[in-house]
Amino acid sequence: MSQEAILRKQQEVSEIVEKINNSVATVVVEYAGLTVEEIKDLRSQLRAEGVELKVIKNNISSRAFKEANFEEMQDYLKGPCAVAFSADDVTAAARVLYNFSKEHEVLKLKAGTMEDSFADESQIKELASLPSREGLLSMLLSVLQAPMRGLAQTLSQVAEQKPAAEAPSSEEPASEAAVEETTEATEEVKEEETTTEESSEE
Repeated sequence: MSQEAILRKQQEVSEIVEKINNSVATVVVEYAGLTVEEIKDLRSQLRAEGVELKVIKNNISSRAFKEANFEEMQDYLKGPCAVAFSADDVTAAARVLYNFSKEHEVLKLKAGTMEDSFADESQIKELASLPSREGLLSMLLSVLQAPMRGLAQTLSQVAEQKPAAEAPSSEEPASEAAVEETTEATEEVKEEETTTEESSEE
């Protein structure tokens, strides 16, 4: 092999290592049996989820995963393989590939990586069953909002009950006024009686 070919291969390996390191998850699949149109369809579905599917020579991907400290991948890079790289959503690649494989049985999930960990086929399928990143964030938001909704309802109920609790106080002044009027009337009656008695004595 010429020096130029060696340098070119090393550059290819370095590019794949960078993709692995920049991905939150990778999934290796065997795609033998898929038609060109089916592969295009699969790429399109993955791209919609922010995932890149790349067909790589096994010797290149093998060296790349080894340099990225995923030596366990060596045993799975056999046959016509492609690697899916997910930069943001750890579940996206596994979810799309697994769902696609249920309709196209020739697509085989082999292994992959999650963050800094190796994942075998069973773990990839478990990962595929998890909600998307947006779904997880939505679930988390619902959990966080639940106490706030409860607090809002409690405050609303307190606000509704408060006027009823203050109602007696509005009646108290009216009762006091009535007592004062009754007292004044009684005093007037007494004064009239006193005046009448004085007049009769004269």
